[in-house]
Amino acid sequence: MTEAYSKPLRALAQQTAAEQGFTLDEGVYLATPGPSFETPAEIRAFRALGATLVGMSTVPETIVARHMGIDVLGISCVTNLAAGLGATHLSHEEVSETGKQVERRLAGLLESLAPKIAAALETEP
Repeated sequence: MTEAYSKPLRALAQQTAAEQGFTLDEGVYLATPGPSFETPAEIRAFRALGATLVGMSTVPETIVARHMGIDVLGISCVTNLAAGLGATHLSHEEVSETGKQVERRLAGLLESLAPKIAAALETEP
């Protein structure tokens, strides 16, 4: 788990995003069981631990895939500021609306990236 997310796959995703005119930020993902929004106190604690993003998925699936020897690329869509960081009340509606706003960009990235990943896997020894 020292390299949970594949450096070559991350580089390929960064390159693909750049070709489409945007950048992908990288950070430290902290998973919580959920489903819930974190409290401001939890966010402060998670930040002290080095987290830059908190979510309820991705990590368990990554652990299983890495255990099986599968290279992993994790892409997350940040849909809201954490509790205590923004002026608005957190809501499921905000998360859904933000997801809808980035849906086409994310789909375009994945449509371009998937064949590149497949090609890279074909050339691996």
